[in-house]
Amino acid sequence: MKIMIVEDEALLALELEEEVEAAGHSVIGQAMNRKKALAILEGQMPEFAFVDVHLTDGPTGLEVGRHLADRGIPYVFITGNLKRIPEDFVGAIGVIEKPYTMNGLKNALEYIARLLRGDIGLSVPPSIIVAPPAP
Repeated sequence: MKIMIVEDEALLALELEEEVEAAGHSVIGQAMNRKKALAILEGQMPEFAFVDVHLTDGPTGLEVGRHLADRGIPYVFITGNLKRIPEDFVGAIGVIEKPYTMNGLKNALEYIARLLRGDIGLSVPPSIIVAPPAP
């Protein structure tokens, strides 16, 4: 998968990129704020994105999420504050809570990749909170 990372903490973004690439996926861009994330989306079409809620320009990750959902790009939020996620998850597949372990991230990424391939009957790993079904 071609993956975009929207994360304002450089070390976490780097660790996430390493895990994504170790799992056989490619990172097509990293952004630390809304403006950079939207610029990446103007030039490239990721197949999936990880989006932090709070970026360098404030809690703009929700706006990035809405933009991704409008374009039909699946994503998950990564955040240390689950209370910031609206009830409808802004169209996200789910949320990975910080701090996460590399093993938990690996399991979540594997689940997401299989989900996007259309696999059915998947067990949700404990490292990801899935969005409630749409009404």
